Amino acid sequence: DMQQAAPLQLLIGATALCAEVEERLVSHLLSPERYNKLIRPAVNNSQQVTIYIQVSLAQLINVNEREQIMTTNCWLTQVWNDYRLMWDPEEYEGIKKIRLPSQHIWLPDIVLYNNADGTYEVSFYSNAVVSNNGEVAWLPPAIYKSACKIEVRDFPFDQQNCTLKFRSWTYDHTEIDLILLSDFASRDDFKPSGEWDIVSLPGRKNEDPDDIRYLDITYDFIIKRKPLFYTINLIIPCILITSLAILVFYLPSDCGEKMTLCISVLLALTVFLLLISKIVPPTSLAVPLIGKYLMFTMVLVTFSIVTSVCVLNVHHRSPSTHTMPPWVKHVFLYQLPSYLFMRRPGSSNIREKFRKKQQQRSYSDQKLRGADGVTGSPGGMADSSSSFFVNEESAKRYGWKINDLSDNKDFRKRMTLKCNIDVEDAVDGVRYIAEKMKSEDDDEGIIEDWKYVAMVIDRLFLWIFVCVCVVGTVGLFMQPLFESYNTPIDESKDEQSLSMSLQIWASRGQHTPKQKKITSFYMDM
Repeated sequence: DMQQAAPLQLLIGATALCAEVEERLVSHLLSPERYNKLIRPAVNNSQQVTIYIQVSLAQLINVNEREQIMTTNCWLTQVWNDYRLMWDPEEYEGIKKIRLPSQHIWLPDIVLYNNADGTYEVSFYSNAVVSNNGEVAWLPPAIYKSACKIEVRDFPFDQQNCTLKFRSWTYDHTEIDLILLSDFASRDDFKPSGEWDIVSLPGRKNEDPDDIRYLDITYDFIIKRKPLFYTINLIIPCILITSLAILVFYLPSDCGEKMTLCISVLLALTVFLLLISKIVPPTSLAVPLIGKYLMFTMVLVTFSIVTSVCVLNVHHRSPSTHTMPPWVKHVFLYQLPSYLFMRRPGSSNIREKFRKKQQQRSYSDQKLRGADGVTGSPGGMADSSSSFFVNEESAKRYGWKINDLSDNKDFRKRMTLKCNIDVEDAVDGVRYIAEKMKSEDDDEGIIEDWKYVAMVIDRLFLWIFVCVCVVGTVGLFMQPLFESYNTPIDESKDEQSLSMSLQIWASRGQHTPKQKKITSFYMDM
């Protein structure tokens, strides 16, 4: 038992000794006699404190287009040298690194200048890693809400450039110098977003030639929207609703739902326009792409309503109210139908066919009578025994003969005159009825012509609407695809760029020993 407990006691003793040494080191470094966290770690007043900065993007939480705010989860890496935190590892059991509470040491008050919620500082003050050569590395996590100017012109196929601007709150360029550790923000621990793709995260150092005290570090977060959500929920429904407006021109004018369909489509597009207004920011600088498409379709639907009114007006015209001009008859009845793949069927009017047949029979009878030498003398049928009966076919059917009548010529003459008067009255009545029916047939033909003109106009606007709708839709939505966007860079390039920068710093002989120490310290982390 004693042999088994000996290693454990030795380990406990070593741990206690190590803790005692580390406690003694911390007490030595942070003793009030030699360290004041309010004083800048510079040897003299004219010396600059160099701070190396890099942003590591952990998560793109949200981009609020309407409020124009981007919310990100970032780690702000800061590395600098504090000569007061140097020690000899030989005096402290070889300890080369130690973790110190960040509230107990001097910190560069670097804040997010373009924040949108009034929170300038980091959300969590983590421990700082201090090396024996005085190099301090501090990596606090933070939830940043930065102001981002949203470009709505290509929404929902848009690309945004949101910036994060960092600078010291109280120190100017004469007191501290900010240097980028890498040309790009790190994405080693980035969690992909379901709404945005990261195109690039370049960083730059900004100085003002007119003001030597001004200095800031700016990161450009170039992000591109994933349009699948808005394509499924906005664009495709709008296209389908617009296609319903095409059916308005195919709907017969006799159907009373023509105007109802137009107005229903217009109201549906208005609802989609209201949804868009709640998503994009209320700016007058540009009109979003989906808004342009909705306005385009609303104009087309309004145009379809106007044309439907005109078509219905033409469809219900009659000879008593309108006269068809010759050019309308020539263009819409004979010219356009062949170009619109329309063919008008033949006339199916029974009265018209019967009237033509009767005209042919009357013409044949007149020729036959002229050949027999029958004259139209005033006694009519009194001079001819064969034409005494008005309806000879009925006389033959009932067996009536001219010999059955009396031989008295006066009687026959009186009967013939009386029959002529009755026949003339009947003929006048029949002629009136025939003229009335002929007039109705002519009016019906003109009405059918107006209806066919309305049908041709409907078909003409159907093809125009289809062509304009297809060309406009393709032209609007293909425009963002032809624009030159920055291509997404490989996530490994950030780490490669950082390693390359550190290697360049380490290889250049003209760099100061301080930079070489920072390089080795950061690479060891």
